[in-house]
Amino acid sequence: MAKGDRYVKVVEWSDEDKCFVGTCPQLMYGGSYGDDATKVFAELCEMVEGAIETLEENGKPLPQPLPLHALGSALQRSA
Repeated sequence: MAKGDRYVKVVEWSDEDKCFVGTCPQLMYGGSYGDDATKVFAELCEMVEGAIETLEENGKPLPQPLPLHALGSALQRSA
């Protein structure tokens, strides 16, 4: 299992952007974009692994992975 597998990843259609948008709320703002949801997810997974590597290389702690329901609650509190 890759380290990034523990983090929630979201791919959703954006009417504004007219494409699928993928993000990992605990690790990055922004993410991947494209017309194919499967490809967006695959690219997002690579981006998550890259974000983890960068944090580790810079001696930064990784955020604690949260289950989806806990992540939703945390996002609501920060809004």
